[in-house]
Amino acid sequence: MKILVTGGAGFIGSAVVRLAVRRGHEVVSLDALTYAANLENVASVSNSPLYAFEQADLRDRAALDRVLATHKPDAIMHLAAESHVDRSIDGPGDFIETNITGTYNLLEAARAYWTAEGRPEGFRLHHISTDEVFGSLGETGQFTEDTPYDPRSPYSASKAASDHLVRAWHETYGLPVVLTNCSNNYGPFHFPEKLVPVVILNALHGRPIPVYGDGGNVRDWLYVEDHADALLLVLEKGELGRSYNIGGENEAKNIDLVRTICAHMDRLRPENAPHDKLITFVTDRPGHDRRYAIDPTRIREELGWRPSVTVEEGLARTVEWYLDNQDWWQPLLARQGVGQRLGTA
Repeated sequence: MKILVTGGAGFIGSAVVRLAVRRGHEVVSLDALTYAANLENVASVSNSPLYAFEQADLRDRAALDRVLATHKPDAIMHLAAESHVDRSIDGPGDFIETNITGTYNLLEAARAYWTAEGRPEGFRLHHISTDEVFGSLGETGQFTEDTPYDPRSPYSASKAASDHLVRAWHETYGLPVVLTNCSNNYGPFHFPEKLVPVVILNALHGRPIPVYGDGGNVRDWLYVEDHADALLLVLEKGELGRSYNIGGENEAKNIDLVRTICAHMDRLRPENAPHDKLITFVTDRPGHDRRYAIDPTRIREELGWRPSVTVEEGLARTVEWYLDNQDWWQPLLARQGVGQRLGTA
């Protein structure tokens, strides 16, 4: 297929781009190149004849029309989004404009393109979202595709709105869509403001490792390359109009995740061990959801997919990658907001 990937220079989007090109798909990566984007994320495929890049903003409808008319993709994978919860607390406007208005623009551009092309049967738009739209769980239970939406942050509310728009464009206009909601991703090329790279880099530099609240918040951790594999599978074989929850089947408390990373740092940088002495509990994030957990039954039974990487194996790979790739992350530390405590406004 020829696939247009929005957000193709971001963390998850670039994993999709790299995997799709390796599998022989033709990929057009669209990205506005805002603060968290990095073209180095796709350097390994940037010289491939199967790869093309377009710098464009979802808020620019004319640019979207031009890209679609120029490249004529067979499918669209929509990953472009503002995604950092703490930043959404301090500045929700960017999240409303990009995640809601930007998704609306893409849906309208896709509908116009699909119609102009004669509504080709194989065309589809895959909208990638988050489990955070479902709100917070207690000590038991899991999110299914039928869990009512209950977003608690400006970020998750904006993603919930975008999910609803995609479903509405399918029901109202017949636009062929599939949707996925994923759990927390981690792995190589993760922008260094998120929990896992923050822990690795602070441990490496001997700085305090901040843990929100009591560290008891639970997340289901999904290795990013597993996620990219699942996304391409849903694009190719998912049922139109249907959503699929994608989880890592790796629930862990934040504090336990942090201690596991510290243990890997002790093994790889023993001169500074024990790294868990750097753990510092800080004031919790406002409205911090206590627990997320994905029920992956649908994607397992309908499409035969399960994650291949355990959280222990994935964290070991991730720590080693960051230690081996200082040239990638060092320049990013100077970008706006990185290394600062956000989300307390």
